[in-house]
Amino acid sequence: MVQVIEFISLIPLLNINSQVHNNIPDYTFIEDFSALQDFAEVHSSVKWLCFDTEFMGERRFVTLLCLIQIASEHGYYLIDPIKIKDLSPLIQLIEDEHITKITHAGENDFRLFNILFGILPKNVFDTQIAAGFVGYKYPVSFQKLLDNELNVRVGKGFTVTDWSKRPFDAKQIKYALNDVIYLYDLWQSLVAKLRENGRQMWVVEECQTLEQPEYYEQSPYKEAFNSNIIQSLQPKQQLFLIRLYAWRTDEARRKNYSREMILQGKLIGAIIRAVGGGRDALRGNRRLPDKTVARHGDTFIELFNQKPTPEELAILDMIPKKSNEHPQQDIINEMLHLLIKYKCFDENLSINLAMPRTMLKKMKADKDYFEDALENGWRKQFLGEEIITWLKFRNDLKLVFGKGKFELTLK
Repeated sequence: MVQVIEFISLIPLLNINSQVHNNIPDYTFIEDFSALQDFAEVHSSVKWLCFDTEFMGERRFVTLLCLIQIASEHGYYLIDPIKIKDLSPLIQLIEDEHITKITHAGENDFRLFNILFGILPKNVFDTQIAAGFVGYKYPVSFQKLLDNELNVRVGKGFTVTDWSKRPFDAKQIKYALNDVIYLYDLWQSLVAKLRENGRQMWVVEECQTLEQPEYYEQSPYKEAFNSNIIQSLQPKQQLFLIRLYAWRTDEARRKNYSREMILQGKLIGAIIRAVGGGRDALRGNRRLPDKTVARHGDTFIELFNQKPTPEELAILDMIPKKSNEHPQQDIINEMLHLLIKYKCFDENLSINLAMPRTMLKKMKADKDYFEDALENGWRKQFLGEEIITWLKFRNDLKLVFGKGKFELTLK
């Protein structure tokens, strides 16, 4: 149940002036479960919540949720998830389809909640996504959007502060609150523009992707498959690369360290090149630190020499194949992307929303690949039947040159 569109008629309740704010507004700091229950009860019937988080992922496998910021018609709130172990009252609000959750770049916040609590948000309005439908590049920074839409300037000096330490100082509190106290007015400004250009339902549709479980699913082989060297390796080396990434992840999870603390990514290429020669080759590679070889050399060799299982052979078949397209076909693929990019510029919509580069990459790598999202919903309406047909049958297109013109035609 999505109620985003009708809220534009609400009278703003926060009364935020468009200027640089130097004072910390009144807020409630929630540090125990009883207070969180009271907060949830008060907010059980609200129409909207502005939502943001502060977290720390550095040097950890499991990201630490450090602070939750909320703005609502009842005021401003800071919730301490380090002190409050049970966040179920808040989680129920995030999952409530009757409450619009207003965020900016909320993907990371909702992904963390999905990992930690296994939940999916409902009824999301993301101002970063919405901005891409009214002429901003996607992704656009929060600061730029506030400056342009509300004439508000905020600092970002505490982006990498240590949010796990207590107590917070005044500057940290001001920074944290700034992430939510302007979201309501920003929402109102963007929805007004979306109503003017008729794209409000496009934004609703795009924000609903944040509510789908598949959005948060990740292949356990993603790191290996996305490696820029995997396609150039022999099958045995490919399998070793997959095993090496899996081992690194398992060790990071076991110790709650970051993957880079277990094994630096920049060393993986050198390990692959040397491991077939055994420990002497690993020790003799000047790009590999002695302590890495001493600590993990036997593990690398064991991973390399293990016989493949039937399951692993099936994984090898899943590795994206290297594109063998004719250069002319690559040009046509690029040309189609540029045509869509031109249309986006002409109609004030971000190309990174309409057709991200990752989508183009998949289409170039697999001549039979076609993104279903292009043929449904707002993208179908925006791109039009002709462009979608070109994309779908791109392998059968050719350029025909005439006097002062050229045409894209089916072979």
